[in-house]
Amino acid sequence: MNKASKAATGTHPSYLTGQFLIAMPAMTDPRFTKSVIYICVHNEEGAMGLVVNKTIESLAFSELLKQLDIGNNGIIDDRPIYHGGPLDTGRGFILHSLDYHQSSTISITDGLGLTSTIDVLSDIAEDRGPAQSLLALGYAGWGPNQLDDEIQQNAWLQSSADRELIFNLQDDKKWECAISSIGIDLSLLSGETGHA
Repeated sequence: MNKASKAATGTHPSYLTGQFLIAMPAMTDPRFTKSVIYICVHNEEGAMGLVVNKTIESLAFSELLKQLDIGNNGIIDDRPIYHGGPLDTGRGFILHSLDYHQSSTISITDGLGLTSTIDVLSDIAEDRGPAQSLLALGYAGWGPNQLDDEIQQNAWLQSSADRELIFNLQDDKKWECAISSIGIDLSLLSGETGHA
């Protein structure tokens, strides 16, 4: 296992790499209201994740390819682009199945990887990319212990990640589905929230 893989998986039992972070109903930060975040890295240095249920309506995949001068020859239909989080919103991240791998791909867990090069977009455009993928612009990030503090303040729930939810479920159903998957009744949730 290389250093990046060790960092991604973490060794501490409370690290949430490869899990969902689900915004509590009382989340006051509008950037994260009803968000489901897939945690890509969580270790002693902090955490990084992608919001997997909020799309960017103002930008189509075909437009992005055109802006990056990537041709697709009409092979791939438009697909959603997700608002991955408020940090580094000009940078793209592809969360994907590990049937696709580049030297820059970070293996996360459960057969999922993260790649952030233009090459993966070219491969997706030419139908040579991963079987399952989600493109996000930007990411959500936390400094050391910040995410742990927010969880203790009841800002977030955590649960096991579900690939079906990430790649196949309708975006407007992901938040409620993620909460119900851990057996919680939405009407019973309350508490003070924090900010990411």
